[in-house]
Amino acid sequence: MNAHNEADRALKAKHRDMWALGDYPAVAAEVIPDLGAILVEACGVGRGDRVLDVAAGSGNAAIPAALAGASVVASDLTPELLEAGRVLAAKRGAEVEWRPADAEALPFADGEFDTVLSCVGVMFAPHHQAAADELVRVCRPGGTIGTLSWTPEGFIGQMLATMKPYAPAPPPGAQPPPLWGSEDHVRALFRDAVTDVAARRQMVTIDRFADPSAFRDYFKANYGPTVAVYRAIAGDPDRVAALDHALTELARRHLKDEEKAVMEWEYLLLTARKRA
Repeated sequence: MNAHNEADRALKAKHRDMWALGDYPAVAAEVIPDLGAILVEACGVGRGDRVLDVAAGSGNAAIPAALAGASVVASDLTPELLEAGRVLAAKRGAEVEWRPADAEALPFADGEFDTVLSCVGVMFAPHHQAAADELVRVCRPGGTIGTLSWTPEGFIGQMLATMKPYAPAPPPGAQPPPLWGSEDHVRALFRDAVTDVAARRQMVTIDRFADPSAFRDYFKANYGPTVAVYRAIAGDPDRVAALDHALTELARRHLKDEEKAVMEWEYLLLTARKRA
Protein backbone atom coordinates (compact mmCIF):
# COMPACT_ATOMS: atom_id res chain seq x y z
CA MET A 1 0.00 0.00 0.00
CA ASN A 2 2.83 2.38 0.86
CA ALA A 3 4.39 1.99 -2.57
CA HIS A 4 0.98 2.77 -4.07
CA ASN A 5 0.63 5.87 -1.87
CA GLU A 6 4.12 7.01 -2.79
CA ALA A 7 3.40 6.56 -6.50
CA ASP A 8 0.13 8.45 -6.14
CA ARG A 9 1.82 11.30 -4.28
CA ALA A 10 4.47 11.54 -7.00
CA LEU A 11 1.78 11.54 -9.73
CA LYS A 12 -0.19 14.31 -7.98
CA ALA A 13 2.98 16.38 -7.53
CA LYS A 14 3.64 16.01 -11.26
CA HIS A 15 0.09 17.14 -12.08
CA ARG A 16 0.38 20.08 -9.72
CA ASP A 17 3.63 21.17 -11.36
CA MET A 18 2.26 20.69 -14.90
CA TRP A 19 -0.67 23.04 -14.33
CA ALA A 20 1.67 25.64 -12.84
CA LEU A 21 3.64 25.72 -16.12
CA GLY A 22 2.81 28.41 -18.68
CA ASP A 23 -0.18 30.58 -17.79
CA TYR A 24 -3.44 28.64 -17.48
CA PRO A 25 -5.29 31.64 -15.98
CA ALA A 26 -4.58 33.49 -19.26
CA VAL A 27 -5.97 30.55 -21.29
CA ALA A 28 -9.12 30.46 -19.12
CA ALA A 29 -9.62 34.23 -19.29
CA GLU A 30 -8.66 34.85 -22.93
CA VAL A 31 -9.65 31.70 -24.80
CA ILE A 32 -12.63 30.20 -22.91
CA PRO A 33 -13.89 33.03 -20.64
CA ASP A 34 -17.59 32.11 -20.84
CA LEU A 35 -17.50 28.37 -20.16
CA GLY A 36 -17.66 28.67 -16.37
CA ALA A 37 -20.75 30.88 -16.49
CA ILE A 38 -22.43 28.43 -18.92
CA LEU A 39 -21.93 25.60 -16.41
CA VAL A 40 -23.08 27.75 -13.45
CA GLU A 41 -26.28 28.64 -15.31
CA ALA A 42 -26.92 25.01 -16.34
CA CYS A 43 -26.62 23.99 -12.67
CA GLY A 44 -29.17 26.63 -11.66
CA VAL A 45 -26.85 28.19 -9.08
CA GLY A 46 -28.52 30.98 -7.15
CA ARG A 47 -28.40 33.17 -4.06
CA GLY A 48 -27.50 31.36 -0.85
CA ASP A 49 -26.51 28.05 -2.49
CA ARG A 50 -23.42 26.35 -1.09
CA VAL A 51 -21.25 25.61 -4.13
CA LEU A 52 -17.99 23.70 -4.55
CA ASP A 53 -15.93 24.19 -7.72
CA VAL A 54 -13.62 21.14 -8.03
CA ALA A 55 -10.32 21.49 -9.93
CA ALA A 56 -11.34 25.14 -10.12
CA GLY A 57 -8.13 26.49 -11.62
CA SER A 58 -8.31 30.27 -11.42
CA GLY A 59 -12.08 30.25 -10.81
CA ASN A 60 -13.63 30.18 -14.30
CA ALA A 61 -16.81 28.73 -12.71
CA ALA A 62 -16.29 29.70 -9.05
CA ILE A 63 -16.30 33.45 -9.76
CA PRO A 64 -19.57 33.47 -11.80
CA ALA A 65 -21.15 31.27 -9.09
CA ALA A 66 -20.15 33.78 -6.41
CA LEU A 67 -21.43 36.67 -8.54
CA ALA A 68 -24.77 34.79 -8.78
CA GLY A 69 -25.01 35.11 -4.99
CA ALA A 70 -23.80 31.65 -3.96
CA SER A 71 -21.44 30.85 -1.09
CA VAL A 72 -18.52 29.34 -3.02
CA VAL A 73 -15.46 27.24 -2.23
CA ALA A 74 -12.94 26.81 -5.07
CA SER A 75 -10.57 23.85 -4.68
CA ASP A 76 -7.59 22.92 -6.83
CA LEU A 77 -4.40 20.87 -6.61
CA THR A 78 -2.23 23.75 -7.86
CA PRO A 79 -1.73 26.65 -5.41
CA GLU A 80 -0.47 28.99 -8.17
CA LEU A 81 -3.86 28.76 -9.92
CA LEU A 82 -5.74 29.47 -6.67
CA GLU A 83 -3.52 32.52 -6.13
CA ALA A 84 -4.35 33.82 -9.62
CA GLY A 85 -8.03 33.16 -8.90
CA ARG A 86 -7.86 35.15 -5.68
CA VAL A 87 -6.60 38.17 -7.61
CA LEU A 88 -9.25 37.79 -10.35
CA ALA A 89 -12.07 37.39 -7.81
CA ALA A 90 -10.99 40.53 -5.97
CA LYS A 91 -10.96 42.46 -9.26
CA ARG A 92 -14.48 41.29 -10.10
CA GLY A 93 -15.86 41.84 -6.59
CA ALA A 94 -16.55 38.12 -6.01
CA GLU A 95 -16.17 36.54 -2.58
CA VAL A 96 -14.73 33.02 -2.92
CA GLU A 97 -12.97 30.75 -0.44
CA TRP A 98 -9.87 29.18 -2.08
CA ARG A 99 -8.77 25.74 -0.81
CA PRO A 100 -5.90 23.54 -2.01
CA ALA A 101 -7.35 20.05 -2.52
CA ASP A 102 -7.00 16.84 -4.53
CA ALA A 103 -10.17 16.11 -6.54
CA GLU A 104 -9.75 12.42 -5.68
CA ALA A 105 -9.67 13.06 -1.91
CA LEU A 106 -11.64 16.23 -1.12
CA PRO A 107 -11.24 17.66 2.40
CA PHE A 108 -15.00 18.30 2.83
CA ALA A 109 -17.79 16.59 4.72
CA ASP A 110 -20.36 14.28 3.16
CA GLY A 111 -23.26 16.29 1.72
CA GLU A 112 -21.64 19.66 2.49
CA PHE A 113 -22.67 21.40 -0.76
CA ASP A 114 -25.91 22.09 -2.66
CA THR A 115 -24.06 22.16 -5.99
CA VAL A 116 -20.74 20.51 -6.92
CA LEU A 117 -19.36 21.45 -10.32
CA SER A 118 -16.22 21.36 -12.42
CA CYS A 119 -15.42 23.20 -15.65
CA VAL A 120 -12.76 21.40 -17.77
CA GLY A 121 -11.07 20.58 -14.45
CA VAL A 122 -11.96 17.27 -12.80
CA MET A 123 -11.53 15.57 -16.20
CA PHE A 124 -7.76 15.87 -15.67
CA ALA A 125 -7.76 13.92 -12.38
CA PRO A 126 -6.07 10.64 -13.34
CA HIS A 127 -8.44 8.21 -11.58
CA HIS A 128 -11.92 8.96 -12.87
CA GLN A 129 -13.93 6.75 -10.53
CA ALA A 130 -12.24 8.16 -7.42
CA ALA A 131 -12.92 11.72 -8.62
CA ALA A 132 -16.56 10.99 -9.56
CA ASP A 133 -17.18 9.33 -6.18
CA GLU A 134 -15.89 12.46 -4.44
CA LEU A 135 -18.15 14.78 -6.48
CA VAL A 136 -21.12 12.67 -5.38
CA ARG A 137 -20.01 12.31 -1.75
CA VAL A 138 -19.69 16.03 -0.96
CA CYS A 139 -23.01 16.90 -2.66
CA ARG A 140 -26.13 16.83 -0.49
CA PRO A 141 -28.90 14.35 -1.37
CA GLY A 142 -31.10 16.08 -3.97
CA GLY A 143 -28.29 18.51 -4.82
CA THR A 144 -26.85 19.18 -8.28
CA ILE A 145 -23.64 17.85 -9.83
CA GLY A 146 -22.44 19.49 -13.05
CA THR A 147 -19.43 18.94 -15.30
CA LEU A 148 -18.27 20.60 -18.48
CA SER A 149 -15.61 18.53 -20.27
CA TRP A 150 -13.86 18.49 -23.64
CA THR A 151 -15.10 15.61 -25.82
CA PRO A 152 -12.75 12.98 -27.28
CA GLU A 153 -13.85 13.92 -30.82
CA GLY A 154 -13.69 17.68 -30.30
CA PHE A 155 -10.69 19.93 -30.79
CA ILE A 156 -9.06 19.69 -27.35
CA GLY A 157 -9.69 15.94 -27.18
CA GLN A 158 -7.94 15.62 -30.54
CA MET A 159 -5.15 17.94 -29.41
CA LEU A 160 -4.45 15.78 -26.34
CA ALA A 161 -4.47 12.68 -28.59
CA THR A 162 -2.03 14.41 -30.97
CA MET A 163 0.37 15.20 -28.11
CA LYS A 164 0.15 11.74 -26.51
CA PRO A 165 2.84 9.98 -28.62
CA TYR A 166 5.30 12.74 -27.67
CA ALA A 167 4.55 12.61 -23.92
CA PRO A 168 6.02 10.25 -21.32
CA ALA A 169 3.74 7.20 -20.85
CA PRO A 170 1.05 7.81 -18.24
CA PRO A 171 1.31 5.69 -15.07
CA PRO A 172 -0.75 2.47 -14.87
CA GLY A 173 -4.38 3.18 -14.00
CA ALA A 174 -4.41 6.82 -15.19
CA GLN A 175 -7.30 7.43 -17.62
CA PRO A 176 -7.45 9.83 -20.60
CA PRO A 177 -9.09 13.16 -19.61
CA PRO A 178 -11.46 13.43 -22.63
CA LEU A 179 -13.38 10.32 -21.50
CA TRP A 180 -15.24 12.79 -19.25
CA GLY A 181 -16.59 14.23 -22.51
CA SER A 182 -18.33 10.91 -23.29
CA GLU A 183 -21.83 10.76 -21.81
CA ASP A 184 -21.75 6.95 -21.44
CA HIS A 185 -18.47 7.14 -19.49
CA VAL A 186 -19.79 9.77 -17.06
CA ARG A 187 -23.08 7.90 -16.57
CA ALA A 188 -21.08 4.76 -15.76
CA LEU A 189 -18.94 6.70 -13.23
CA PHE A 190 -21.99 8.09 -11.40
CA ARG A 191 -23.91 4.79 -11.72
CA ASP A 192 -27.14 4.88 -9.69
CA ALA A 193 -25.88 7.57 -7.29
CA VAL A 194 -27.61 10.21 -9.45
CA THR A 195 -30.91 10.77 -11.26
CA ASP A 196 -32.15 13.28 -13.84
CA VAL A 197 -28.99 13.19 -15.96
CA ALA A 198 -29.11 15.85 -18.68
CA ALA A 199 -26.23 15.85 -21.18
CA ARG A 200 -25.67 17.84 -24.32
CA ARG A 201 -22.76 18.47 -26.63
CA GLN A 202 -22.13 22.12 -27.40
CA MET A 203 -19.53 24.23 -29.18
CA VAL A 204 -17.51 27.17 -27.97
CA THR A 205 -16.39 29.52 -30.76
CA ILE A 206 -12.69 30.39 -30.62
CA ASP A 207 -11.70 33.44 -32.65
CA ARG A 208 -8.70 34.93 -30.86
CA PHE A 209 -5.92 33.34 -32.98
CA ALA A 210 -4.75 34.97 -36.20
CA ASP A 211 -3.92 31.59 -37.78
CA PRO A 212 -3.17 27.95 -36.84
CA SER A 213 0.48 28.62 -35.99
CA ALA A 214 -0.56 31.48 -33.66
CA PHE A 215 -2.78 28.97 -31.81
CA ARG A 216 0.12 26.51 -31.58
CA ASP A 217 2.57 29.10 -30.27
CA TYR A 218 0.05 30.38 -27.70
CA PHE A 219 -0.58 26.87 -26.34
CA LYS A 220 3.17 26.07 -26.35
CA ALA A 221 3.69 29.13 -24.14
CA ASN A 222 0.62 29.00 -21.90
CA TYR A 223 -1.15 25.62 -21.65
CA GLY A 224 0.47 23.42 -18.99
CA PRO A 225 0.00 20.02 -20.69
CA THR A 226 1.41 21.40 -23.97
CA VAL A 227 4.33 23.12 -22.22
CA ALA A 228 5.12 19.84 -20.41
CA VAL A 229 5.13 17.76 -23.61
CA TYR A 230 7.45 20.19 -25.38
CA ARG A 231 9.78 20.14 -22.36
CA ALA A 232 9.86 16.34 -22.53
CA ILE A 233 11.07 16.39 -26.17
CA ALA A 234 13.19 19.57 -26.01
CA GLY A 235 16.39 17.63 -26.75
CA ASP A 236 15.03 16.19 -30.01
CA PRO A 237 14.57 18.92 -32.67
CA ASP A 238 12.99 16.45 -35.13
CA ARG A 239 10.24 15.51 -32.68
CA VAL A 240 9.68 19.18 -31.80
CA ALA A 241 9.29 19.99 -35.50
CA ALA A 242 6.94 17.03 -35.99
CA LEU A 243 4.73 18.08 -33.06
CA ASP A 244 4.76 21.71 -34.27
CA HIS A 245 3.51 20.48 -37.64
CA ALA A 246 0.90 18.13 -36.14
CA LEU A 247 -0.63 20.83 -33.90
CA THR A 248 -0.68 23.41 -36.70
CA GLU A 249 -2.40 20.95 -39.04
CA LEU A 250 -4.91 19.99 -36.35
CA ALA A 251 -5.86 23.65 -35.92
CA ARG A 252 -6.05 24.09 -39.70
CA ARG A 253 -8.45 21.13 -40.00
CA HIS A 254 -10.70 22.66 -37.35
CA LEU A 255 -10.94 26.08 -38.96
CA LYS A 256 -14.55 26.96 -39.61
CA ASP A 257 -13.56 29.94 -41.70
CA GLU A 258 -9.99 30.18 -43.07
CA GLU A 259 -10.35 33.91 -43.69
CA LYS A 260 -11.16 34.68 -40.08
CA ALA A 261 -9.33 31.74 -38.42
CA VAL A 262 -12.43 30.80 -36.40
CA MET A 263 -12.58 27.37 -34.71
CA GLU A 264 -15.34 25.58 -32.80
CA TRP A 265 -14.33 23.38 -29.87
CA GLU A 266 -16.81 20.75 -28.68
CA TYR A 267 -17.60 20.03 -25.03
CA LEU A 268 -20.09 17.91 -23.08
CA LEU A 269 -22.25 19.77 -20.55
CA LEU A 270 -23.71 17.30 -18.05
CA THR A 271 -25.88 17.91 -14.99
CA ALA A 272 -27.41 15.40 -12.61
CA ARG A 273 -29.17 15.28 -9.26
CA LYS A 274 -27.73 13.28 -6.36
CA ARG A 275 -30.21 10.58 -5.40
CA ALA A 276 -32.08 11.63 -2.26
